[in-house]
Amino acid sequence: MKNFLFISISLILFLRVNPVFSLDDRELLFKDALSASSIGQFEISLDKWNQYLEKFPDDVAALSNRGNVKLVLGDPKGAIKDQNNAIDLSSNELDPYINRGIAKESLGLWSEAKDDYSFVISRDRDNFSAIYNLANVEGSLNNWENARKLYDNAAKTNPGFAMARSSLALADYELGDFNNSEQELRKLIRRYPTFVDARAALTALTWSKGNYGEAESNWVAVIELDPRYAEEDWLLEVRRWPPAPVRDLMRFIALK
Repeated sequence: MKNFLFISISLILFLRVNPVFSLDDRELLFKDALSASSIGQFEISLDKWNQYLEKFPDDVAALSNRGNVKLVLGDPKGAIKDQNNAIDLSSNELDPYINRGIAKESLGLWSEAKDDYSFVISRDRDNFSAIYNLANVEGSLNNWENARKLYDNAAKTNPGFAMARSSLALADYELGDFNNSEQELRKLIRRYPTFVDARAALTALTWSKGNYGEAESNWVAVIELDPRYAEEDWLLEVRRWPPAPVRDLMRFIALK
């Protein structure tokens, strides 16, 4: 069983293992470290993973999980080292490739990240995490046609993956397919009324079409839910929206 943690750029996978032995100090320490990760206590989690790996240095799941924590704490090179070690110990385990790809993305190593995600997809064509993350890389390379296809694939592979559907709508927005983009965004908001990404995108789209009242209404909800959507750099560099919706949203904000 795996735990999933969404961050702005991509999808990190925290691995949970089910040991064959009875509950003991080893499993308790593993669970404590994982629990600290899941509630955002990353400094504490790192200390616990360090303690665990001092005793059990060949635990693939622990290495990959510690790598994820290092990435969140701003150490992508350390994260890559841990993922490399996990892969060396078990080359058939796919999640460390995904997590290494995310760390490489954070360094702008787009080609290397693509290689990791493509490898995972070659082994598991329905791995929606790898498909979604590969779409993010294609978008970062301004290959929005490719990104759109991959977001669509990720959304079909996991229909409940709202961020993939929102990213698909944003790719349509960038490519000029405003009707499909608007339809998808409205569906998402009906199903998930507090889903801020879709509301922010619909703010930009409705404002660009002259529906100023609706844009204002959606924006009030966006600012209450997540004020980072007012930051152009965050949208482009962290969330990694396409240029067109970012441009329209910034123009909307400039009228405030």
